[in-house]
Amino acid sequence: MATRLKAQAQTAVPQSKNDCAEYIRQIGDLQREFERRRGEMNDAIAAITQDHQPTLEALSERITLLQEGVQSWCEAHRVELCGENDKLGKTANFVTGTASWRLRPTSVSIRGAETVIETLERMNLQRFVRNKAEVNKEAILNEPEVVRGIAGIKLVTGVEDFIVQPFEAKAEI
Repeated sequence: MATRLKAQAQTAVPQSKNDCAEYIRQIGDLQREFERRRGEMNDAIAAITQDHQPTLEALSERITLLQEGVQSWCEAHRVELCGENDKLGKTANFVTGTASWRLRPTSVSIRGAETVIETLERMNLQRFVRNKAEVNKEAILNEPEVVRGIAGIKLVTGVEDFIVQPFEAKAEI
């Protein structure tokens, strides 16, 4: 039985300060090449989108007109398509597909939330007001000694990130 071996990437480790400087230069070169390629890709996407946009808009317009026409006809013939009782169904079957009516679930829209909350509380309807309790991490960071030792709270300190940042000239567009 043959075993499959995973290829492991070999990390290249510089052997001197000069090697390190060269690696950072190469990282910068590769990052700039990456951005050039990304720009070329986005230019190509923009060109393709622009080329297809008029056709897509025309097709979308035609689809909308046909859907509106089908809806008008189906609305006018709803009883013969679905019956008089809504329980018989809200879908009309055709040889080429279906048309259906779906009632959206009830939703709630709130305008002026603060005023609505005040009104609900004044009317003794607090059950419709949600009070969300959450830990204030900013306050803990300001007073870490107070919460030290409390189960579930861990202060993470001393995490160090390593960042390689090649030098680049910044130019404004």
